[in-house]
Amino acid sequence: MNGQPETKGISQVGVAVVAMPAFVMLGIGLWGLDRGGMWRDEAVTFQVARRSLPEIWRLLHSVDAVHGLYYLLMHPLLVLRADEVVLRLPSVCAAAVTAGLVAALGSRLARPRVGLWAGLLYAVTPMAGHYAQEGRSYALVAACAAGATLLLVRAVAGAAWWPYGLAVAVTCLLHELAVLLLLAHALTLAHARVPRAVWGRWGRAAGAAVLALVPLVVVSCTQAGQVAWLPVPRMGSVERLLRSFTGWETEVFWAYVVLIAVALWPGRGRGTPPGRRPSLVGVALPLVTVPPLTLIAVSQIKPMYDDRYVLYALAGAPLLAAAGADRLVRGVGRSPLATVTGVLAVGLAFAHQFPLHRQDRTPFVRADNLATVSADAARELSPGDPVLFLPAIGRRAALAYPEAFRGVWDVALGVPAPESGTLYGQEVDAAELRRRLAGLDRLWVVAEPHAWRARRSPRESAERVKLGVVREQFVPYGPRREHVREGATLRLYVRRAGAADTTALMASVPDATRSKLDPAGGSVPTTGTPGLTGTPQSSLPPPPPPAPPRRAPS
Repeated sequence: MNGQPETKGISQVGVAVVAMPAFVMLGIGLWGLDRGGMWRDEAVTFQVARRSLPEIWRLLHSVDAVHGLYYLLMHPLLVLRADEVVLRLPSVCAAAVTAGLVAALGSRLARPRVGLWAGLLYAVTPMAGHYAQEGRSYALVAACAAGATLLLVRAVAGAAWWPYGLAVAVTCLLHELAVLLLLAHALTLAHARVPRAVWGRWGRAAGAAVLALVPLVVVSCTQAGQVAWLPVPRMGSVERLLRSFTGWETEVFWAYVVLIAVALWPGRGRGTPPGRRPSLVGVALPLVTVPPLTLIAVSQIKPMYDDRYVLYALAGAPLLAAAGADRLVRGVGRSPLATVTGVLAVGLAFAHQFPLHRQDRTPFVRADNLATVSADAARELSPGDPVLFLPAIGRRAALAYPEAFRGVWDVALGVPAPESGTLYGQEVDAAELRRRLAGLDRLWVVAEPHAWRARRSPRESAERVKLGVVREQFVPYGPRREHVREGATLRLYVRRAGAADTTALMASVPDATRSKLDPAGGSVPTTGTPGLTGTPQSSLPPPPPPAPPRRAPS
C-alpha cells in the first residue's frame, strides 16, 4: 500500500501466498460437509440437476431460469453420483478458488503479505464457510466475480480484455444480480483515472457481457414471483450484512472495522498509482460497498435483496482489512516476523469465531432439514398409503428423498415434476381432488409450518380444497402418529365421525383416478380403495371412538 504496487502477473506471485488461503478454505469447506440433510434450496438443486437435459430446459421456461446455468453445470456431477457431498463439493472448490484469487489480488495490488492475510481472512470468515457448504450457485458466483476483478486489473495493465468480458458474462449468467459487479468496476476505473481508450475497451467487454445476459433477464422477469417473498431491507439488513462481511463476534468485528478505517485513512503517497492503474482501495472499496448498497436501494421500491445475492462482494472486506494491517506495520518493512504475526492474528480470529463455524455444520442450522421429515416418512408410511402435501411445495421432501415415499399414493398429484416442467409437479384440479379425498377414511398429511395459519387463504382452488376438506372432514388420529419438525409436520388423519358417507362417494370416483404416479415415478395398483391397496385393512390402526364435532385445527 505504501510505495509502488506490485504489477507482476499472477504467475509471478509466490505459490504459497495463493495456495495457503486456498487450502485453508478447502479444509474449512470439507469439514462437516456431510452434515446429514439438505435444506429446501439444496433439495431443489438436487432434484432438478438430476433430470434429463430436455427436462431441465423445459423447467427453465417456467421457473428458476436465474439458476439455469448452475443446474446445467451440476447435471453431469449428480448423474454420476447423487449424494449430499457431491452436491456441495463444487461450492467448496469454488470457495477455495475465491480465497486464492483474493490472495492474488492483494499480492498484485499491494505486496505478498497483504495477499496472504486477505486470502486467509476470507477463508476464516463464517459467511464464506457457510456458502461453501451449500449446494447452490452463490460460491461459484463469488469465484467468478473475484476472477473477473483480477482480470480487470490485468487488462488495465495491458492484458487482453476478452477474458475479462467472458468472466463477467459467466458470473452474471450464474446469477443475474451479479451484473452490479460492473458498477463497482466502473468506479474502480474512475478512481484510477484511466485514459479514454481504456474506458472504451472496458465498455465493449462489459457491453458484450450484458448483451449475453439479456435473454436471461427477459425470461426471469416473467418469473419475478419467485422473489415476491423478499421483504424490504431495513437498517437491520445493513447491520447484518456488515457483520457477515467482518465478524459476528464483537472483538473480531471491531478489529476488522479499525483495520478498514486505517486502510481508508488519507495519507502521503495514497493517491492514484503512477501509470493510472487501480489501487487496492480503489478495487476493494467499490467491490464491498457498491453491489450491496445498490441492491438495497433498489429493493426499497422492488424487494429483491438477500445477503447471499451479494456474497461476491465479501472479497473486498478482507482486502481492505489486510491493507490496514499492512499500513500499521509498515515501519518494520517486509520482516517475516510481521507476516507471521499477521497469520497468527487471522488464526486467533478463526478461533474466536470457531463456535459459529461448528454450529454452522449442524443439520438444523438452515431453515429446515428435509432429511428428518423423510426419516419420519420412511418409518411411518407403507406402500399404498395416501399422502397429501400441504401446500404442493411440501412435496420437496419426497423429491429430495424419494426412497422414503416409495410406493405411496400422492393424492393430489396429476403429473410428476420432471414430466410437467415444474419444480413440485402438476396437481389435479379442485373437483378431481375433492373426489379423491372423498374416498379416503385415513390420510397422511405432510404440512409446511405455515400451512395451518388461521387466516391463511391460498389463491389456488386446489390448495383451498386441501385445507377445507382436512379441516372439516378429518381429525388427527393421535399424538403417536404425529411428527413435528422445523421443516414440516407429518401427521395421520382419520375421517371425522359424522362426515359424508365415503362408500357412496366412492361409487362416483372413476377407476382412472385409482392409479397415479408416486413422486419417484412408480405406480399404485388400480384395485381396491385408492391409496390403501397393498396395506391390509387389518394392519390399519383402529378408528378412534366417535367424538363430537370440533373446530378445525389452525
